[in-house]
Amino acid sequence: MPNLKRTIRFYFLKSGRTSGRNILLILSLFIGLFSGALALLLKNGVFFLRHLLIDETQFGIRNYLILIYPIIGITLTLILKKYIITDMQKHNIASILDAIARKGSKMKTHKTFSSIIGGMLTAGFGGSVGLESPIISTGAAIGSNIGRILKADYMTVTILLACGSSGAMAAIFNTPIAGVVFALEVLLIDLSRYSLIPLLVASLSGTIVSRIFSNPEVLFDLDVIEKFHLSQIPYFIIFGVIAGFLSFYFTDVFIYIRNKFNKIKKYGNRLLIGSLLLGLLTFIFPPLFGEGFNTIRLILSGDYYDIIDNSIFHTIDRNAIILILFFLFLVFLKVIATSITISAGGVGGVFAPALFMGAVFGFVFAHTINVLDIGIVLSERNFALIGMAALLGGILQAPLTGIFMIIEITVGYELIVPLMMTTVVSFIISKSLAPNSIFTKQLAQQGDLITHHKDNAVLTFMELQKIIEKDFAEIHPEDSLREIVKAVSKSKRNIFPVINDEKKLFGILLLDDIREIMFDNSYYDNTFAHDLMRIPSAVIEKTDKMKTVINKFNKTGSWNLPVTENGYYIGFVSKSRMFNEYRKLLVNISHE
Repeated sequence: MPNLKRTIRFYFLKSGRTSGRNILLILSLFIGLFSGALALLLKNGVFFLRHLLIDETQFGIRNYLILIYPIIGITLTLILKKYIITDMQKHNIASILDAIARKGSKMKTHKTFSSIIGGMLTAGFGGSVGLESPIISTGAAIGSNIGRILKADYMTVTILLACGSSGAMAAIFNTPIAGVVFALEVLLIDLSRYSLIPLLVASLSGTIVSRIFSNPEVLFDLDVIEKFHLSQIPYFIIFGVIAGFLSFYFTDVFIYIRNKFNKIKKYGNRLLIGSLLLGLLTFIFPPLFGEGFNTIRLILSGDYYDIIDNSIFHTIDRNAIILILFFLFLVFLKVIATSITISAGGVGGVFAPALFMGAVFGFVFAHTINVLDIGIVLSERNFALIGMAALLGGILQAPLTGIFMIIEITVGYELIVPLMMTTVVSFIISKSLAPNSIFTKQLAQQGDLITHHKDNAVLTFMELQKIIEKDFAEIHPEDSLREIVKAVSKSKRNIFPVINDEKKLFGILLLDDIREIMFDNSYYDNTFAHDLMRIPSAVIEKTDKMKTVINKFNKTGSWNLPVTENGYYIGFVSKSRMFNEYRKLLVNISHE
């Protein structure tokens, strides 16, 4: 095995560009197959565990057990994270973006299996979350760790990480194109042939695993029965606008609840409060239990009254108002249940909740119009499908992912026009209300969001310490012009830091400041550095991020700026040295 690893590393790193890319394609194939297999394991595991725990055909004693199932699942997940793996980091897409932004795309080894176990325990016991984030995190960790073992460069590790995510995404939904689009739209920094082909290979191999070995009940495989008509376009636009506001509602509520739980310092208290609230919500509204894909299937098959039959409202007479109200509660409560599950300690994501919310609201919208009987009949099934794309595109702020996912699920382009229309409108509304998605908001606030922003990517990976220059002659504030001239004669620089005995920066002295008097002996012993020095136009702190450093250069127009740490002089940063380092990094992260 060590010999195999050494051989792969040799061809990958030291052979020609073509050979290296061939090895990359082979690696992407195996990463896609492995990620697809793990996605299948997770999806089937949760599917069978769910059927083992609850009976979805009618209201009964097992509904009362829903009150305690979430407590069991989240407790086991917390034990896993706190005492077995001892890592309380998030297992979601935000953690992948964090790894890309701040950790050189390196993810911890345990994430190749811990996210799957945590997701299975959380969702299997009724946590109102999706499995997509844990399995995407798992696939990303697989690719990242293979790149780390091979000691690949940053961009290659990032591509392998994205290959794992793409393969997992494609496998769990059986949507190879959506898997690639997701990786490009959400994760990757740059799009080129160098990144696109491996993603296609990984996504395709993950899909093949899914198609061969998946339980048919686990997959969506739908056909568009009812065609859309041009007369429905105004309704699609209205629906897209509302979907945009719902996407913002989802994001805002999710972050609000997460922040509230973060203020609860003891994990035991989070677990108790979260589990009790989640148990109560899922008991009253059983469709909130788990991912919610069974509810989506019932809506798409037209058996929506069966959803109420499995709740405490099964004795209420069936009528349109009750149905609409029940489903509206599901729309607005799903994000609350999801936020509580994750904030209390569960492992999961927002993919499935977004699809659930979109399908339910799409049905409610069309059903309400049909009940009002205003002269047009809308396809409730089509609006449920379109709602899934609109909410996914709005919440993730990844419209292409939402569009292509539904296109592939429905095996056709019949709904392409309304899909594009509603998803784009939803995305525009959501983006205008919340510039960053759930995944990117925290990173953006910290200035570490680099995906699809090459300048930010380069600045993030530039290290201030590496570009500090220290070969400057130091001058004391009490040095006379005679001593200054001696320092100038020995220095190759035209700028001199003025520092005291404690190495604190007093100011700077430029050669231009003394040029007119440096050969006049009458000034040599009665003119001192503190008389000639100037205060620098800006000072760089050792802790400044490179974006801050760039801003200081831009504002002052300076070519050199001093660097200090709590007032103590360290050295200088020159604009030319900084631009040279910028160019090297730019080539490294965007090679074709």
